[in-house]
Amino acid sequence: MGILSRASYVVRSKINSLLNRAEDPTETLDYSYEKMRDELQQVKQGIADLTTQKKRLEIQKRRLEENVEKHNEQARQAVRQDRDDLAKRALEKKQAKMNQIEDLESQIANLQETQDNLVDKKNELQNRIEEFRTKKETMKARYEAAEASSRVSEAVSGVGDEMGDVSRALERAEDQTDEMEARSAAMDELVDTGAFDEMMSDKDAIDRELETGRANSEVDTELETLKTEMGKSTAEPESEAESENGSETASADLDEELDEVDVAEEDVEAELEELKNEDDS
Repeated sequence: MGILSRASYVVRSKINSLLNRAEDPTETLDYSYEKMRDELQQVKQGIADLTTQKKRLEIQKRRLEENVEKHNEQARQAVRQDRDDLAKRALEKKQAKMNQIEDLESQIANLQETQDNLVDKKNELQNRIEEFRTKKETMKARYEAAEASSRVSEAVSGVGDEMGDVSRALERAEDQTDEMEARSAAMDELVDTGAFDEMMSDKDAIDRELETGRANSEVDTELETLKTEMGKSTAEPESEAESENGSETASADLDEELDEVDVAEEDVEAELEELKNEDDS
């Protein structure tokens, strides 16, 4: 195979591949059906034209037959008048008309035969068109069902072009959402740590610590003032040793009080016993 032949073959194969991908079977079937209907219409038109031509010949034949009858009558009248010459001329015209009628009959017969053949072909073509229409509709239904099933399968599996775009859009949206959430969390953290305040303030760390100390001092002063107003003592608390001695003294006093309570209970019990003895006696 030469270079030109190979190139031509490759080009034809590429074009054929492109046509196959671009071809819609339903459109092709509809187009074929319309072409067949056009052919049927042309056949019907041909039959109509042929029938019209045959009718014209039949009209001419009737007129010639009328002329033949006329020439017969002329020949009879000429014989009655002993005009053999006129009778002969009339008979000659009659003979010419008879020859024309014979030719017309032959043409009409041929046209009739052609018409019958065309009618048979027209009926056959019409039957084929009806069969093709049925098959076409069936094939279109199958193709559309297969196409719908394919689209559904692609959608379910996510391999279709549109579903691929949707999946990519979801991935981009998820990435953007994660980024926005991270930015929001970072902003909240900066706000909590006061980084924004530091960034927006012209004061350095020493100034901020000094302000904090002054604020604490003002709070302490206000607290002391509040205690004074409420009559609370601001004296210094006792030393740890004095506190311990006070605790020991309070504990001794409590023990003495408990002993006294025990003695009182014993006296009450003794009195109850005496009362019981008196009642028994």
